Amino acid sequence: MKPRRWNPDAVAPPLGRYSHVAEVPAGHRLVFLAGQLGVRPDGSLAGPDAEAQARQIFANVEALLAAQGAGPANLVKLLALVASPDELAGYRTALTDVFAKWFPDGDFPAQTLAVVAGLAAPEYVVEVEAIAAV
Repeated sequence: MKPRRWNPDAVAPPLGRYSHVAEVPAGHRLVFLAGQLGVRPDGSLAGPDAEAQARQIFANVEALLAAQGAGPANLVKLLALVASPDELAGYRTALTDVFAKWFPDGDFPAQTLAVVAGLAAPEYVVEVEAIAAV
């Protein structure tokens, strides 16, 4: 059983690809994924821009979920940090493409997107952490 996600009529519809509410079914354990950067398994940066880094981040999230015997359908919440307003379009492009594959029915996890002053190092322009119910 995957998390229940919905958008109550009491609030405005989501501005993007997310649900306002995500509920963890009884009997599941929560798995917290640390903030992921756009770094390949060999430690190299996937690219200088948000789109390349975000695509790698989502691949990393998928690999971490698989290691738990889970997949994107188990995601409850994402927190995305983008280091510049100029990088938002690239992040959104990657998000749109990946979410079309992960959630073809539009049943998206809860998500927060924030623009921040910087991340762990100047070459990182996107970071995403996640919570999943397994």
